[in-house]
Amino acid sequence: MIFYFSGTGNSHWVAKQIGLAFNDQIISIADELNTTNGLLRYTLKENERVFFVFPVHSWGPAVLVKRFISRLSFDNYAGQAIYAICTCGDNCGYTDRMLKKTLSKRGLLLTKTYSIQMPNNYILMKGFGVDDKDTETSKLTAAPKLLDEIITDIRTDQHKTFYITGSKPFLKSYIIHPLFCSFVVGKNKFYATDACTSCGLCAKLCPTKTIVMQNGHPTWKDTCIQCTACIHHCPVRAIEYGDITQNQGRYVHKEISGKSTTGN
Repeated sequence: MIFYFSGTGNSHWVAKQIGLAFNDQIISIADELNTTNGLLRYTLKENERVFFVFPVHSWGPAVLVKRFISRLSFDNYAGQAIYAICTCGDNCGYTDRMLKKTLSKRGLLLTKTYSIQMPNNYILMKGFGVDDKDTETSKLTAAPKLLDEIITDIRTDQHKTFYITGSKPFLKSYIIHPLFCSFVVGKNKFYATDACTSCGLCAKLCPTKTIVMQNGHPTWKDTCIQCTACIHHCPVRAIEYGDITQNQGRYVHKEISGKSTTGN
């Protein structure tokens, strides 16, 4: 059973590869949260593996992943292996420890966390931005080989380390990440320029239904989690975030571009 969340397609791509490797279905965390109220209940088979695939947001688990797990319950859970594979631009801090604690509150034991470097896509703050094309290509070229090694590690239980903590993980995960969640998530400066063609793709992709089309143009409510799906997927680059993104690049995974990152 593979649960995933993705904004620009990196984690969606990883989830699809894991699904193919283990002949298992992938389940959108965003879709489950949007269609089910209350407890999210799933039945596990004996020896069935569970995967969580998601992006690291400000050196911690993406907000929707934590929300999902807080409502999660498994029938027939008897210590089946639970793996996390997180995508990151550079490093993950203590995302693994944070996820382990979140799962333990639901009586679930995290077996192991892996990380895969993928192209950077957070562009909503000064000092951040997408990778240059050479770095983007290098990461996308290396990712399939690393993922194959991770899959082999899971199958053979070799306990190799495929996780990048990075420097100053305590500062990043236990100070910066909570500040991000408290002062950034829920607030936004998104707007659509005159270039908007009213295609509605941004509203369709938004995992929290934050975007509503009014008079043919998108408007944003204060439920944004800054996944950046809308701004990166816009086919005519009509979405901006204040004046920060006007000279920033855009990125979506080449195999996911133009497709829903929350569904199929």
